[in-house]
Amino acid sequence: MFKIYLKLLLTAFFWGGTFVAGRMLSGRISPCSVAFLRFTVAAIVLLLLTWRIEGRLPMVERRQILPLFLLGMTGVFSYNIFFFKGLELISAGRAALIIALNPIFITICAAMFFRERLSPLKVIGILLSVAGAMIVVSRGNPAALLTAGLGLGEVYILGCVLSWVAFSIIGKMILSGVTPLVSVTYSAAVGAAALFVPAYFEGVTRHLPEYTAVVWFNVIYLGVFGTVIGFIWYYEGIKAIGPTRAGLFINFVPVSAIILAFFILGEPATLSLLVGAVLVIGGVYLTHAGRPARRPAPVSS
Repeated sequence: MFKIYLKLLLTAFFWGGTFVAGRMLSGRISPCSVAFLRFTVAAIVLLLLTWRIEGRLPMVERRQILPLFLLGMTGVFSYNIFFFKGLELISAGRAALIIALNPIFITICAAMFFRERLSPLKVIGILLSVAGAMIVVSRGNPAALLTAGLGLGEVYILGCVLSWVAFSIIGKMILSGVTPLVSVTYSAAVGAAALFVPAYFEGVTRHLPEYTAVVWFNVIYLGVFGTVIGFIWYYEGIKAIGPTRAGLFINFVPVSAIILAFFILGEPATLSLLVGAVLVIGGVYLTHAGRPARRPAPVSS
């Protein structure tokens, strides 16, 4: 089980790095074009990896086609569309605060669909971890992020949150019959195909020869580490410990993003980062303290 937790922690680290990669790509390439190229790279790598491991591209059952399609449309297509549209209207800190609500929504849905028990200690751990994420993304002043009303940007980011919740829940529903590798491979291919449409209208085909080595380096990082490795390990976590516990590790993403930004971009590391990191780690510890939670019951198709 330690190996699963380590993979989830490294996944959060890789996903934190995607914020740095995205910052380095800012102004160099349009948002939907980034998303399209990221998942095109990921889909190609995943297809080759699946072919090598499985010896072929596995066929899926008819009942699994729609869930796999929905994985691509939620965790890849709609997540990125909502994410980039939201960031056009509100600050990254406010968006990150809303995204930090992911574990709460995942917990509620897991309790509803998988009958996953919510003990008082688990609830305290989740709230503590979310509070830590709020402190990190708000630089120690969460109230400042809540002074403005709920506008269109916030609605977009909430759509981003709901997309990820759906991605996590649907993934748990189909993992009983499909491996994490196959799930991520086919969903990435579906998402990349869907993202081509908005990317095309942004001019991705026209600007492709103009992209520099910096652009391609960050796109490859996003595709390989932020998607291939990150998604597979996240799915392994969902399968092993359930969507609630796996989703909780998403709170490490803003922490790792700020740490990486300090070393790579030279952004300052503040006291709020340290306090937030302690709360996030403490929340994860409390959530996993005591007897292991019963694995969520699968949902019949």
